[in-house]
Amino acid sequence: MFFLSHHHPDALHRCYRIGSVWLCARCVGLYVGMFVTFAIQVTLAMPLFFALDPTFAVLLTLPSLVDWAIGQFWPRASSNLVRSTTGALLGVALGRTLFVHFHTPFPIALKLQMILVTAMALAVILISYTRRVVR
Repeated sequence: MFFLSHHHPDALHRCYRIGSVWLCARCVGLYVGMFVTFAIQVTLAMPLFFALDPTFAVLLTLPSLVDWAIGQFWPRASSNLVRSTTGALLGVALGRTLFVHFHTPFPIALKLQMILVTAMALAVILISYTRRVVR
């Protein structure tokens, strides 16, 4: 069995299976969204600044983070379609911020994404830890 997924065997319900290959559902959406967004920007020579970049970076990142956080506490609460869709939104956000980052390092949109992802991950880790200690 070949795994192209970062999930343990007990979490393979979060993956697509193609023959003997397992693909993480959220990552599939993320990579497709990121590469398509990046390719469009390069092809069309998109500008490096849009006033709404920071807003879109946060708004398109949030659904994936919320779905991920919920999945940490209720593993079967979501579906692969939702994971792929929220991953694609995250991919669009990352595709945009990475495109800008390669030209102008660490734009505000990328910094906001980094802060948002770190804050959500720390919150989930802290809640998970306190739940284990209480039990």
